[in-house]
Order: sequence, then C-alpha cells, then structure tokens
Amino acid sequence: MLLEVFLILGTIIVYFLRSRKKEETLSFKDGWWGRGQKPDTEEDATIWPFKVETTEKDLSDLYRRLDEARFSEPLEDSCFHYGTNSVYLRKVVSYWKNQFNWKKQVEILNKYPQFKTKIQGIDIHFVHVKPPCLPEGRSAKPLLMVHGWPGSFYEFYKIIPLLTDPASHGLSDEHIFEVICPSIPGYGFSEAPHKQGFNSVSAASVFYELMLRLGFSEFYAQGGDWGWLICTNLAQIAPNHLKGLHLNLASVTNMGFTHLLSILLGRYLPGLFGFQEEDVRRMFPFLKKGLYRILLESGYAHIQATKPDTVGCGLNDSPVGLAAYILEKFSTWTDLEFRNLEDGGLERKFNLDDLLTNIMIYWVSGCIVSSMRFYKENLQKGIGTQKHEKLPVQVPTGIASFPNEIMHTPQAWAQKKYTNIVSFHLMPKGGHFAALEEPELLAEDILQFVGRVEKEQLWRKKGE
Repeated sequence: MLLEVFLILGTIIVYFLRSRKKEETLSFKDGWWGRGQKPDTEEDATIWPFKVETTEKDLSDLYRRLDEARFSEPLEDSCFHYGTNSVYLRKVVSYWKNQFNWKKQVEILNKYPQFKTKIQGIDIHFVHVKPPCLPEGRSAKPLLMVHGWPGSFYEFYKIIPLLTDPASHGLSDEHIFEVICPSIPGYGFSEAPHKQGFNSVSAASVFYELMLRLGFSEFYAQGGDWGWLICTNLAQIAPNHLKGLHLNLASVTNMGFTHLLSILLGRYLPGLFGFQEEDVRRMFPFLKKGLYRILLESGYAHIQATKPDTVGCGLNDSPVGLAAYILEKFSTWTDLEFRNLEDGGLERKFNLDDLLTNIMIYWVSGCIVSSMRFYKENLQKGIGTQKHEKLPVQVPTGIASFPNEIMHTPQAWAQKKYTNIVSFHLMPKGGHFAALEEPELLAEDILQFVGRVEKEQLWRKKGE
C-alpha cells in the first residue's frame, strides 16, 4: 500500500513538473499585420532577391531639403548636453551634400545578398550571407542577428565577414557561420505593420517563421538593443530550436526584492550579492550611474512610447532633423563622456560614411515613424507586466557586457532571468552599438560562446 502511495505521489510530481515546464514556454504569435482582412488563401512563401535602389528624383529631393535646412544656434559651451550640437551638425550636413557618396554606399549595401519574403501579411527584408569557402566536411552554423533602434541591418556589415570567414581575419575557424540579418518590421526595408500591437513577441514569431522557411530547424541568435528582447522572446518561444542565445545587452525588467536590496547594499557588500569589482565600478553610486542616468537619457523613449507619430512627422520630413535625432544616440550611447565634446565624439569611434549610411536607410525607406512605434507597442502596457518578462530563459546564453552601455546588468542579476548562462564577459571597451564599434571583440565573444556550447552540447541539456 505504501509503495502504491509513493508511486501515485511520484506520478503527480512528475506531471506537475512537466506541466510547469510547458507553461514556461511563450506562445508563438500568429498574427496578421498586412492591410485589411487576412485572406482565406495560404500565404505565398516565395523568397525573392532584393537590392537597395534609389532614383535621381529621390536624391534631388534630399539635396533640396539639405540646402533649405534651418539651423538653430547652440548655447555657448553646451557641447552635446542639450542634444546634437548644431555647429557640428552643420559640418555633417556639408559633408552629406558635398562629399558623401550615396551611390558608392549603395554598392556596399548590395555587396551582400539581400532578400524579401512575406510573413504574416508583410514583406520581411533580410541579408543572408553564406561562407565564401567552407572546408570539406564542414557545415556552417546558422546565426540570426537582430539590430535595434536607431540602428539597422547595416550595423552588422563589419562583423559579417569575421563570422562567415573567420580564418581570413585572424580568428579561429573552428566554427563558421551562415549569417541572417533581418530588418525588424517597420525598420529599413521591411514593411511596417498596418495593425496596432506589433511588439517584440510578434517580431520574434516572424523571425522564427523566417528561419524555418530558410530551412533552419536549429540555429543561434544574437542581439543588442531591441535585438536583445526579440532574441530573448525567440528563446522563450522556441527553446528546442534555438541552440544558443548571445546578447550584448541583457536588461532585467522584472526586479525582485533581492535586486532592490543589492542596489542599497551591493556597494558595501558586493560578495554577498555576487558582484565583481567591475560591477561595483560600473553601477555605483547608483543614484548617479543608475537612476539619474536613466532620467537624463530616456526622454526619447517616453515620447516614442506614448506619441511617436507626433515627433516622427517632423523627422520624416526633415533629413537634418532626422540626422540630429539619430546622431545624438550614436554619440551618447557609445560613451556618455562624449556629451562633453562639441562634436559628440562621433568620429572617434565611427566614420561619417557609416553614420550617414545608417541615416540614409531611415530616410530613403521613410521608416522613422514606424520604427519609433515599436516603443509604444512594447511599453504602453507598462514595464514588468507582460508574460515574457516573467518567464525564465533556459536556452544556453552568452552575454558580452560592454562598459559604456547606458545601464550595466551584472551577472548576478542576469542569471535570475537567463538561468543557463555559460559565458558572461566584462568587455574591455565599447558601448551600445557593439557590432559596428567593436566588431572584432564581439565576433571573438560569439565564437568562444558557440565553441563552448558545441563542445559540451549544451543545447541538448536544456532543462536538465
């Protein structure tokens, strides 16, 4: 009798644990984001080639608007503390008109194969780069790389060759990748959703469908900014298909009592909360490096999370306004100290051709408004209220934590969300736009992470 009781209890416990594990999977969001009603016919899964093209009419209109720009006078000695300094902005616009060669940059954009396919009613644009030379008997590992705002697929152009042909760039070729870089719907050359409600879970569902359509049942994913959240949601939707998740930003939105206590006492008792010395340096004093920093640098997010179309109308009509808005983020998010420089330090880490190419992607596609709406769709219900924010991620995870990111997330915090962290590195330099700013460092971290996952076959041990 006692044995039967134990068997029954054991069965109940096993059932409970399995049921609980199922609940920890995020549901795939099968939406319809096209115009009008969803048709009864099955969606066409055709994939067709795409190239970036602009007309002389488009360029003439751009140059006319640049010529007619009306600049404001900056406050004396204000540098970038009030936003993009118009003294420097004039120099950028002059370069844009007189030296920047958009046609040459279009050739660079088109050097990698690009495609489109319709998913859930909208055209999805993506770059798909295969290894130029794959050793006999080897297979490339598919890697989905997702950008954020105000970036684009172009952010990855410097890191793509390091991943698809690492040996030619002085890196280990133990693992070679086939890289897929989609444009988030409403960004760049991906069609914008025509319905309300397209959030990160929607984007993750679309990209999951894209990878399956390309024939990849198992793959890796990498992201920062919105790419962090989209790839995180993808790991929650399809944990058995994602072999590994690599992030260069890992924000935690569901804060518990331990997090709050560590904010109060972590500076004095770092070991008690699992903080390293570098964590303490990056986080404290928390009022200055945490709360005040967020208040100072998040005004744009509040606007975009509430009334994105209002400011977006002006940015979509003025290339100079658009440049000012985007360049300020590339300055501050690369290094907060750049606010103290009249040129925003922009050319210390980037060149104007790269910066203007990213801006031109927003301009020629007319996507700034739809890209900003993504904030409203993700944040209008509040922070910490959505199901995905409360679910853990069990997929093997690697995190590259760059020192100049606006907010630092220590491993002790990250592992509450990402329960299977196999690689967490405090990077020596770099900021928010890691793939564009420090492609070698990011590539090396991705390679070592995947190497560890593959060697130990960690994706097969999820949930054990």
